[in-house]
Amino acid sequence: MKINVAVFFGGSSVEHEVSVISAVQAMHSMKQDKYNLVPVYITKSGEFYHSDSMTDINVFKDIDKLLAESKKVSIVKEKGEFFVTDGKSGLFSKKLSCKIEIAFPIVHGTNCEDGSIAGYFELIGLPYVSCDVVSAAVGMDKVLFKSVLQADGIPTLPCIYFYGKQWVSDKTRIISEINEKIGYPLIVKPANLGSSVGIVKVKSESELEDAVSLSMSFAGKILIERAITELREINCSVLGDCDECRPSVCEEPIMSDEILSYKDKYVSEGKSKGMTSLKRKIPADIPKEKEEEIKRYACETFRTLGCNGVVRIDFLMDAADDNKVYVNEINTIPGSLSFYLWEPAGLPYTDMLDELIDLGFKRARMKNNLMFTYDTNILASGGAFGSKGKK
Repeated sequence: MKINVAVFFGGSSVEHEVSVISAVQAMHSMKQDKYNLVPVYITKSGEFYHSDSMTDINVFKDIDKLLAESKKVSIVKEKGEFFVTDGKSGLFSKKLSCKIEIAFPIVHGTNCEDGSIAGYFELIGLPYVSCDVVSAAVGMDKVLFKSVLQADGIPTLPCIYFYGKQWVSDKTRIISEINEKIGYPLIVKPANLGSSVGIVKVKSESELEDAVSLSMSFAGKILIERAITELREINCSVLGDCDECRPSVCEEPIMSDEILSYKDKYVSEGKSKGMTSLKRKIPADIPKEKEEEIKRYACETFRTLGCNGVVRIDFLMDAADDNKVYVNEINTIPGSLSFYLWEPAGLPYTDMLDELIDLGFKRARMKNNLMFTYDTNILASGGAFGSKGKK
């Protein structure tokens, strides 16, 4: 019997379109004899829509037309089972009701990949693929991510951070701290965005304010770190769960400028290819000992955050400092699900998707064995006004 999989994608994020590309790629690669696919498109305003046509990337060229031809839906739970439904009823209306057994979120960026959608699935009890709320949230906030890794002895570049209101009220002090602790050149980036959105390399103090203003247009929390002048970026994916995980081959993205840009990642070879459009070297041309070090840190990062499913961890290598390696960031739902890093390792995309769905069901089974209720009712035993009674 086929498994009913709801694929969630889109969302209120600057990476909305990238999510659509990643999801359509995945749906085309899922085994048709094993899964019934239920596409659920999340609009930029957070509404759910369904249409079987959403497996075709071309229908997203005219969103207004697509939504007019699709059904606005919600997820409901009835007698322990989950359905995608439009809620319609009546003599002349046909109710849409698609049973689903697991959710497969393929979303990127804030309001989605940051634990928001995982929290929704946790709340209603729907099994799902990918990282849980905590690992996704920590992975999205670059400041928290660095703090957690540093506490576990995993190398990251030192940084300072501040909020928009602090910048407005105490700019002189912050600039002085940046000059003293970081120096130039440096990198300014939003603390909670991906896909290189809002990231600026700053070579002198005269460029700093404009760079901060740009980053603050995307996020209220800004991170500043040293720029590596002889930089090589190396990426590695990790697949698994808390019990067992393994690394993929490593890649080296080819940058068109001093830092890897959104254009490099998604536009250089075609807008409909997602992360597969990025020019890259696979496997990365690095010494064997550095490859092993990166893979080790990738798996340690995965375990430290308690990740699940497939992630991509991005590293910075300082060629001017004996190829010293730093963990840069993690993508808990990576673009194109990083399938291009697993196929060279002998894992076809179709089989990888099987494994991800299996991991989602495994976590749900483990959670079902835990106790989440306590068999008492303080409201029925006179405790309605708390331990101090009625005031």
